[in-house]
Amino acid sequence: MRITSLVIVLVAATALAVLGQEGTIEEAKHGAKKAGETIKNGLETVGEKTKDAAEAVGEKTKETAETVGKKTKETVETVGQKTKEGAKAAGRKSKKASRKAKAQATDERSTNREPNTPSPNDR
Repeated sequence: MRITSLVIVLVAATALAVLGQEGTIEEAKHGAKKAGETIKNGLETVGEKTKDAAEAVGEKTKETAETVGKKTKETVETVGQKTKEGAKAAGRKSKKASRKAKAQATDERSTNREPNTPSPNDR
């Protein structure tokens, strides 16, 4: 009877130990599932935030590119206008200088007439 009682006690103790472990395993599974869901939700939130940030950066980049394009076009037009004005002014100045040089050359020719034949005193 003692052996039977001992076997019954051992079987009962083993059964309790197994049941206790199953409860712990179930709790661990449940905890892991909750942790997985939390991580999944966190990753979804991060993904949404990243997408929103990328869209905002894209919009700002587009706006900046448009602004730079407009400013570049304005600068090119201004430089072109200034170059055109400068060329006209340079043309006027060079024509004026050319006329002045011609007039001086004409005056010098008319006042500095020397005979083509050498005089007897030049020898």
